[in-house]
Amino acid sequence: MPKDYIDWRENAACRDIDPELFFPVSELGPGARQVAQAKAVCGACPVRAKCLDYALDNGLTSGIFGGTTEGERRNLLRRSRAA
Repeated sequence: MPKDYIDWRENAACRDIDPELFFPVSELGPGARQVAQAKAVCGACPVRAKCLDYALDNGLTSGIFGGTTEGERRNLLRRSRAA
């Protein structure tokens, strides 16, 4: 790995936050609050777009990545395939 290489995850706003926050059991009820908290962290993240690309490129089907839920990522993929 080149000396000047910096993994995008090193700059992630969630780097020092408990990963459990980003994996709510549900998006409804009490889980909705957890989703909102995770998305708030993502909203201030300087590498949000790279995180979302990573999730889409790797077919991640659970958790909050790049400020999106599984369903939101599925919709993004569906729209991009239709275009």
